[in-house]
Amino acid sequence: MDTSESGTAPEAEEAGPRPRDRPRRGWRGWAMDTRPLRRPAYRRLWSSTIVTAVGSQLTAVAVPKQIYDITGSSAWVGYASLAGLVPMVLFALWGGAVADTVDRRKLLLITNSGIAVKSVLFWLQAVAGLDSVAVLMVLLATQQAFFGLNAPARNASIARLVPADELAAANALGSTVMQTGLVAGPLFAGALIPVIGLPELYLLDAVALSVTLWAVVRLPALPPLASATARRAGLREIVEGFRYISRHKVLLLSFLADVIAMVFGMPRALFPQLAAETYAPYGEGLALGLLFAAIPIGAVLGGLFSGTFSRARRHGWMVIGAVVAWGAAIAGFGLSGSLWLAVVFLACAGIADMVSMVFRGAILLSAATDEMRGRMQGVFTVVVAGGPRLADALHGTAGAAFGPRTAVAGGGLLVVAVMLGLAAAVPALRRYRV
Repeated sequence: MDTSESGTAPEAEEAGPRPRDRPRRGWRGWAMDTRPLRRPAYRRLWSSTIVTAVGSQLTAVAVPKQIYDITGSSAWVGYASLAGLVPMVLFALWGGAVADTVDRRKLLLITNSGIAVKSVLFWLQAVAGLDSVAVLMVLLATQQAFFGLNAPARNASIARLVPADELAAANALGSTVMQTGLVAGPLFAGALIPVIGLPELYLLDAVALSVTLWAVVRLPALPPLASATARRAGLREIVEGFRYISRHKVLLLSFLADVIAMVFGMPRALFPQLAAETYAPYGEGLALGLLFAAIPIGAVLGGLFSGTFSRARRHGWMVIGAVVAWGAAIAGFGLSGSLWLAVVFLACAGIADMVSMVFRGAILLSAATDEMRGRMQGVFTVVVAGGPRLADALHGTAGAAFGPRTAVAGGGLLVVAVMLGLAAAVPALRRYRV
């Protein structure tokens, strides 16, 4: 069967026998589908994510805060972000190849341990009062390298823990938790810094990572399937992964859909200017906080009411519709003179982003064979992390040239036009179903 038009059932030998499912009626049909939580291995992995989703955000807030405290310069905060991006990209691509050649459970143990050690080192340098930007950037680069190795193995493992018809539900569960962490983590960090101090945020993240280690220890072994041929994880295997994407149009289009949405339509670089100018009458601090929180809050709401995701079979159309809805919502945000209307549009964009994220993830897990899933997730990690950073540069430049509201609205409309054009020109994504 051609995977450009229909999904292939992933192997889920560790998922165990499938319980008999009854149709969910009424409000239950809209509420989040929790069937994957019946799988003990997936439930442990997901439960650990609840803790680490918040813990990781503590470090994400602490590092730029400490760098700014040392230098007094936002430019150095930006340089640190780039210092983390490069190793993350390189090691995510290599980590995807590694995840296809080794027991993924062992790889998760090694990489999660490495991330936990880095959190302890962050804590030690803060307690020691080194006040060294160079040390912070080296630690951040190494931490992101471990993350790059970890993410492909973690995401690729899901298809071995739940059956094919629960992949969308599993992705919705995981994405909802991560988006909740994006909201709750920074709020906790802001509240805790005046109480316990900045160094202890790093220590709390390390403690949270110990929960993940416990969950990974309890996972079943996840070695390459018996049908996979023995191979090394080198440049040839990474190139083979890109060739695999080029041969399977639905995979290529799923990546392009995210690039289109994030590069042309992620306007976060313009939030400070919009808060200071367009929405200044509401209070700059309030406006800035609401703008940054609105998209993750919308994504969480989308996840909580994601019960219909499991009944969807045309995953390609779900991605196309979600990206178009994202672009339309961003355009509406750009045209909004009212802060509250802007927040509503951004929240709608967050819902659309959740839908896109869930079904793009499901396509990657179902349309790729197990021996290629690690490499697909490596590319996925690069696209998800790199797209918004490219958007920051693009929107910052466009905002300076045309004004922030024009840049935002134009970017949203461009997302709609390019996504519809791509869907019309290449039918593989439109035809894809499971």
